[in-house]
Amino acid sequence: MNILLWHVHGSWTTAFVQGPHTYLVPVTPARDPDGLGRARTYSWPASVHEATPEELRDTPVDLVVLQRPHELELAEQWLGGRRPGRDMPAVYLEHNAPDGDVPRTRHPFADRDDLTLVHVTHFNRLFWDCGSTRTEVIEHGIADPGHRYTGRLARAAVVVNEPVRRGRYTGTDLLPALSEAAPLDVFGMRTEGLAGHLGIPADRCRTADLPQSELHAALAERRCYLHPVRWTSLGLSLLEAMHLGMPVVALATTEAVEAVPPGAGTLSTRPDVLAKALRHYLAEPGAAAEDGTRARQAALGRYGLKRFLDDWERVMTEARA
Repeated sequence: MNILLWHVHGSWTTAFVQGPHTYLVPVTPARDPDGLGRARTYSWPASVHEATPEELRDTPVDLVVLQRPHELELAEQWLGGRRPGRDMPAVYLEHNAPDGDVPRTRHPFADRDDLTLVHVTHFNRLFWDCGSTRTEVIEHGIADPGHRYTGRLARAAVVVNEPVRRGRYTGTDLLPALSEAAPLDVFGMRTEGLAGHLGIPADRCRTADLPQSELHAALAERRCYLHPVRWTSLGLSLLEAMHLGMPVVALATTEAVEAVPPGAGTLSTRPDVLAKALRHYLAEPGAAAEDGTRARQAALGRYGLKRFLDDWERVMTEARA
C-alpha cells in the first residue's frame, strides 16, 4: 500500500514507517515544513520515499494520513485533483491536545463523514469536540532504544522544545525552584539562554540541542527524567526516557497520569512534591535504578512498537473498506 504523509513529527513518523508499506513523504527544493522529505537525524527504512509535488500528481496513492488542516487542500492540489476522503481513503492524525476554549475546543475536522480522526491519547479525544466525525485512539509506539540507563550523573534531564516561547505550557516557570532540588540538563530546540532568562545559576541549568542519534545516550546518563509540562499531548520524549530505564518525576497533568504507573516515578500537581522526589533520586541511585526498571517494563507493555503498528493496520484497513 502506498501511504502519503508529511514529515511533521520526526519521532512519531519513525515508529509509523516501521510498518510493511511504502511511505511517500513530500519534498520541496527548500525542504520547508510542507516538504521536509526524509528525516536527517532519525533512522528511516528504505520503504520511505521522497516525492516532489510534480511526482505525486501521477503516483498511485492508497491512503493519505493528514496531520495539519491545510494538508487536505494541499494534497488535492499535489495529487492532480484527487481529493483525500473522496477519491482515496483518508485519516486525520491529531497529535496535539486542544487549545483555546478548553474543553469546548472544536476540532477543525469535526462533523465529517469522509475520514477517520485518530488521536494519540485518550485525554486528547476526551477534550477535543469532534462532533460526529468517527474517532479512534492509537496510543504512541516507540522503537525500543534498549535499557541504556546508567544514571551516573546526579542531574535531572528535561526535554522540551522552545521553553522560553512556550512558557507556562511547558512548565518553564517551574524550573528555577526545581533546579534548587536537582541540577537540570535541558535538551531540545531553542533552549539556549534559558538559564539566564530564568535567573538560574549556569551550573544548575545547562542546555543542549542534540541530534536524535546522541540524545538517548545523553538522557540515560542522567539520574532521572523531569517532565514539568502543564498542557500538551503526551511527550514522546517521556516515553523514550521510560524505555531507556529512567525513573520519572512529572506533573500529573494530561495523559502523564495514564503513562506513568505507580512505582515508576513520582507524579503530582504539587511542585514541592516533585522537588522532594528529585532530591530522593539524587541521594538514592539504587532506588532510581529500580524505579527506572519498572518504568521501562510499563512502557514496553503499553507503548511497544508491535501494538502500535497492529492498531494502525486495523484502522487503515477499516478506512479502506
